Amino acid sequence: MGIVNKHISRVLVHILFWMLFVFVSLFLFSNFYWKENPFLQYLFLLVIIVYANNLWLLPFFVKKKMYVGYIFVFVIISFLATQLYCYSFAKCGCTVFKCLSDYLWQSLVPLIFFSFVWMLYRFLDEQEKVAAVKKEHVEMELKFLKSQINPHVLFNNLNTIYSYSIEKPNEVPDMILMLSDNLKHVLHESNSKTVPLEKEIQFIDNYIRFQRIRVEGVKQIQYEKDIDSYDYEIAPLLLITIIENAFKHSALHSDISILIKVGSGVLECVCENGFKDEDEASSFKIGLQNLEKRLALIYEDAYELNIKKGETFKVYLKLILTNVPSSAVER
Repeated sequence: MGIVNKHISRVLVHILFWMLFVFVSLFLFSNFYWKENPFLQYLFLLVIIVYANNLWLLPFFVKKKMYVGYIFVFVIISFLATQLYCYSFAKCGCTVFKCLSDYLWQSLVPLIFFSFVWMLYRFLDEQEKVAAVKKEHVEMELKFLKSQINPHVLFNNLNTIYSYSIEKPNEVPDMILMLSDNLKHVLHESNSKTVPLEKEIQFIDNYIRFQRIRVEGVKQIQYEKDIDSYDYEIAPLLLITIIENAFKHSALHSDISILIKVGSGVLECVCENGFKDEDEASSFKIGLQNLEKRLALIYEDAYELNIKKGETFKVYLKLILTNVPSSAVER
C-alpha cells in the first residue's frame, strides 16, 4: 500500500503543477501568452524537455556524481529552450537579454520544480531501502542473540538431569517434565517478537523450581512475585538471562534473591546474588551485555538496566510493557 500511495502522490503532484503552470502562464501573464503567442504549442515541447531531464539526464549525472556537469547542461538547456520559444514560437524579435528576462522563467520553473521532485522521491526511496536493511539487520541480530541464550538454558538443565539420574533417579521424571515445558517455551515462543507475560512468568517459575531441586542444600533461593495484571506482552527470554546468570555465577552456600513486580504496565525485576571472586563478577557482567543489546534493539528508550557490584552482584531491570491486543483478549 505504501508504494501505491507514493505513486499516486507523485502523479497528483505532476498533474497539479501543470494545471497551475498553465493557469499562471495563460491568465496572469495574458499580455505575453494569450492568443498572440502560441504558448500551448510550446508547452508540449516543454513537457518533453522536462521528462527527458527526469528520465535520462538526472539519473545519469547523479549516478556518475557529475553535479557540476549537470548544472552546466541544465543551464544550456534552459537557455536554448528560451531562445527557441522567443524566435520560433513567439517570434518576438527581441534581443537575447530581453528574451531571457521575459521568458526564461517559463523554462526554468518546471525544470527546477520537477528536478526537485525527482530528488525528493529518490531520497524517500533511499530512506525506505535503508530502513528495510536496518530492519532486516535488527531481526538477524535478534535471532543471533536469542541463539546465544537458548543453549545455556538447555545444556545446564540437561547436565542437572544427568547428575540426578545417578544420585537421585526418583526425581528425574519430574525434572524431565519441567524441562519439557521449558523447551516448548524456548522453541515455540522465543521466535515471536512478544509473548504473553503470563507465559513468560510461568517459564521463569518452572525454571526456578528446577533450580531449587538442583541447588538444594547448596544455595538459598528467595523468589517473590507481585503482579497486578497479566494483560501485557513482553519480549521472550529477557528475564531468564538475568536469573540464569545469577545461578551460574553465584558462590556456594550463598543466597539468591529474585523479585518480579508488575504494576501499571511497568515490570521491575531485581536479582541479587553473591559471587565467587572478581573474575566471576566480570564474567557475569559480560554475560549481561547480550541482554543489553536485545533491550536496546527491542525497547529502545522504554527500559532501564542497572548493574551494581558491591558485596553482592545486583541487577535491576525496568520495562514498560505493551498491552495485550484486544483481538487476542477476545479470543
